[in-house]
Amino acid sequence: MAIEFELNGESVSLEVDPAMPLLWAIRDIAGLTGTKYGCGKALCGACTVHIDGEPMRSCVVPASAAQGARVTTIEGLTSDGSHPVQVAWRELNVAQCGYCQPGQIMSAVALLERNPNPTDADIDEAMSGNICRCGTYTRIRKAIHRAAGERS
Repeated sequence: MAIEFELNGESVSLEVDPAMPLLWAIRDIAGLTGTKYGCGKALCGACTVHIDGEPMRSCVVPASAAQGARVTTIEGLTSDGSHPVQVAWRELNVAQCGYCQPGQIMSAVALLERNPNPTDADIDEAMSGNICRCGTYTRIRKAIHRAAGERS
């Protein structure tokens, strides 16, 4: 079945099983490997993408849910890494191993779209579904505050 949707600003039609997780359609069929597989159960957040602006765990969302939607992956934030969240991540050396960072960044971007000036509590709540095995949570919070300041 062809699933037609907008992927990072481009119209795409992917021939996939409608029940295939969107993660695999994005990675294996569309060839965008920035979105990571972590747990396959929507518990870690590594696979976070935006569907119509909302952060979603693509490992449990069926590809059919993307029909007619706007899907944004880490590759779709900017072509040159200039999004304020990406800049703050680099400036503060947030990534350690880096595996979870695409999902962390996508969740942070969604938070700042909803709440341009989040408190620590807002950040902790919004990011609670993203696990970082390296424990860079303090740097993540600082980077979100820095990006919020750049966006104001």
